[in-house]
Amino acid sequence: MTNASLFDQEEPAAAPGRPDTGPHSPGAAPLAEVLRPRDLDEVIGQAHLLGPGMPLRVAFAAGKAHSMILWGPPGVGKTTLARLMARGFNAEFQAISAVLGGVKEIREAVKSAEEARARGRSTILFVDEVHRFNKSQQDAFLPYVESGLFTFIGATTENPSFEVNGALLSRATVYVLQPLNADDMRGLLARAAAHAGGVMLDEDAIGRLIGWADGDARRILNAFEIVTTAALAQGLSVIGGEFIATSLSQNLRRFDKGGDQFYDQISALHKSVRGSNPDASLYWFVRMLDGGADPRYLARRLVRMASEDIGLADPRALRLTLDAAETYERLGSPEGELALAEAVLYLAVAPKSNAVYEAYNAVRAFVAQDQTRPVPVHLRNAPTRMMKDMGFGREYRYAHDEEGGYAAGEDYFPADFPEVNWYRPVARGMEIKIREKLDYLRSLDRESARQRGDKR
Repeated sequence: MTNASLFDQEEPAAAPGRPDTGPHSPGAAPLAEVLRPRDLDEVIGQAHLLGPGMPLRVAFAAGKAHSMILWGPPGVGKTTLARLMARGFNAEFQAISAVLGGVKEIREAVKSAEEARARGRSTILFVDEVHRFNKSQQDAFLPYVESGLFTFIGATTENPSFEVNGALLSRATVYVLQPLNADDMRGLLARAAAHAGGVMLDEDAIGRLIGWADGDARRILNAFEIVTTAALAQGLSVIGGEFIATSLSQNLRRFDKGGDQFYDQISALHKSVRGSNPDASLYWFVRMLDGGADPRYLARRLVRMASEDIGLADPRALRLTLDAAETYERLGSPEGELALAEAVLYLAVAPKSNAVYEAYNAVRAFVAQDQTRPVPVHLRNAPTRMMKDMGFGREYRYAHDEEGGYAAGEDYFPADFPEVNWYRPVARGMEIKIREKLDYLRSLDRESARQRGDKR
């Protein structure tokens, strides 16, 4: 294949039933709408749902619709699939946008479905961005879903486990749609070439368009339309990578600061740091910056990682991360981001221990369910004469006056406290030394108890 061979083909006639909407057509519909699949075999991507024997392919073949939630990022075919279902099942198609609609639109859709049923027609009700509806609005669909007045199809970019009511979720099957991969996008571009008016893209341009679109079919088709129109206006027949860069606005990755993409990526960053992979850690860190994440938020998460996954195995990690956060505050972007990147790499290669994290959580759980135990008298403060006369602090042993600066056998827990061992240093980093010291101190406690003849 030559550099431009993907688009080196004659422009075919418009498909039956579709208008001629090449770039020269006045008032042409957007390319993404022109190329919207008219049947299931035209759909690109989602092979895990639409391939032979896969769930949605089976549903189409059976000819029986069922309520569902289509969960996936923008531009992966949620609306297209809903429309194809209405066509495939010979049903009326009603669409509501939860961004723009409300109770009024829901009532109108119900009325239309009732009218369709009176004519002997079933209805598919498609609710785009269903997570934008509040609980009462989502509840409004339940009686009609249960009665079979319409088949409900909700589309969402957010995790339906959190954003869709449990009652509605229990009546619908959730299907997860994936971003289009590079091969899918290349196939989509090849299909778009039929409307390119003779303009070709070299391999560099194709790669840049695929990267720019970030798995979003609508995005790549819109971008393709923009650059081919610009190329034709300038009399170009071959589009290169540099032309793509100048024709499109700054690359903004698909990234929702409050959505699943955001939390999936911070999860990937955290787990890469925990897994001691510096390259993967730096990759996810830069991905989040590239997507528009606030560096201050990332700094706070790095501080959390230093405490949760490194802890006392390398206490310097926490200080270095705090210093990186302070450096960012002084320098701002982009210079300050380098300090955060340094912290990311340090955390990734540092020895790992979650002993502090585990101990803290264990004690929190214990305290939450335990009774309120009084402070032992010998540990109480005695700032007044009366309190001293009551014995507060009388039998307390001042550790600095003891041999080795340690009061062997001293009990610092409330009376009748169960035997516990919450903090367990790991055999990594500085916690090796900490564990050795604690083992030694516990041996002194055991010897003191033996000499006293008691068990503690």
